[in-house]
Amino acid sequence: MAAISYKLSSIDKKGTKVLLENVDASQPMFFLVGESGLPPKFEESIHGLKKGDGFDFSLNSADAFGEFHEDEIINLPIEEFLEEDGTLDKEKFRLGSLVPMVDEEGHHVRGTIIEINETKKYIKMDFNHPLAGKDLHFEGKVESVRDATNEELDHGHVHGEGGHHH
Repeated sequence: MAAISYKLSSIDKKGTKVLLENVDASQPMFFLVGESGLPPKFEESIHGLKKGDGFDFSLNSADAFGEFHEDEIINLPIEEFLEEDGTLDKEKFRLGSLVPMVDEEGHHVRGTIIEINETKKYIKMDFNHPLAGKDLHFEGKVESVRDATNEELDHGHVHGEGGHHH
């Protein structure tokens, strides 16, 4: 189990860093190494670091969250999102909302609403990872490292401080 503080930036086409996320040491990100869902190259880049060690590295989009794919943007019938009374919950389904869904094979996926067209009766969803197609730069510090408990390994997530509570 590791806890890190970091600044995540994307690198635009001009090579300029644009800050996307800042995770402070007072509320670090906790994760199980090897079970985090983070890109493998990210974990390789911090492998072997100890508490107090810093890190500073970049990942190209292919090694981060993958390339952006236009075919991952689809129009879904608005009927799939309507309440029983035929209305659309505009708090839940608005531009930029990240919506959990299940694909045709039963896999859990999340899509971002990028357009709602009530006239033509569709909602345009982007199923790319929000960071797909972006070259990323990570700069930060390891706040803590410890062996994961058997329970954490069985459940696939961190328990206790900074983790999941059952």
